[in-house]
Amino acid sequence: MKKIQTVIVDDMPLARQKLARFLNEDSEIEIVAECGNGLEAIDAITSLKPELVFLDIQMPEVDGFEVLDHIGLEHMPVFIFVTAFDHFALKAFEVNALDYLLKPYDRERFMQALHRAKKHLHRAEPEPRDERLLALLKTLNPEQKFLKRLAVKTSGRTIFLMIDEIDWIETAGNYLELHVGKDVHLIRERMNQLETRLDPTRFVRIHRTTIVNLDRIKELQPLFNGDQTVILRNGNQLTLSRTYRDRLLALMEEG
Repeated sequence: MKKIQTVIVDDMPLARQKLARFLNEDSEIEIVAECGNGLEAIDAITSLKPELVFLDIQMPEVDGFEVLDHIGLEHMPVFIFVTAFDHFALKAFEVNALDYLLKPYDRERFMQALHRAKKHLHRAEPEPRDERLLALLKTLNPEQKFLKRLAVKTSGRTIFLMIDEIDWIETAGNYLELHVGKDVHLIRERMNQLETRLDPTRFVRIHRTTIVNLDRIKELQPLFNGDQTVILRNGNQLTLSRTYRDRLLALMEEG
């Protein structure tokens, strides 16, 4: 019997060990690579062409969504996101994740996800979109509260920015630039960490380096290779990667 070639991607060794332990219980699974970061994941997926990938979202330098961006959704095998943050559940659905394991998950929940993956791989027709959405929604935490203001230290002062005042956010080395009107404020925080604290119905990732306030978007214009230019109401222009396009359009239409 041909085994399902599987890749594990997580920057935490204990998390990889847990996945490997559960996967090794299934005789249909063959673990062909374990990756500790996004770059290793891109190399492994590209060269080994596995059928199944367990992909961590929160990783330094290149996160799970950026791995998808590099591989391209049309070339990505069946993948299951594994993360400590329920913030990404709907976004995971938009990029076609088969399932979404929220840490800390138990053996029973893992086996449910693995069963769905095997079922998906063995049948000719893909699982209906509604079934996958319902499964992902079960992982959401309705009690989650989002950030309302940010403390920014500048010139010996600490100012408090209301989140709704921010036009867009982009990475700048080890810092984030918060664009508020004509002002730019720097904070030392990772993009992925801040994203988990923002209301996903108000702020959305449009590129691996950029998050935008949905209320500031005026229009989209085609760029190339599926990317688009996001034009803000103040005239600034940002780049929308095709990886994030469907989610942005869905949120704008819901608006």
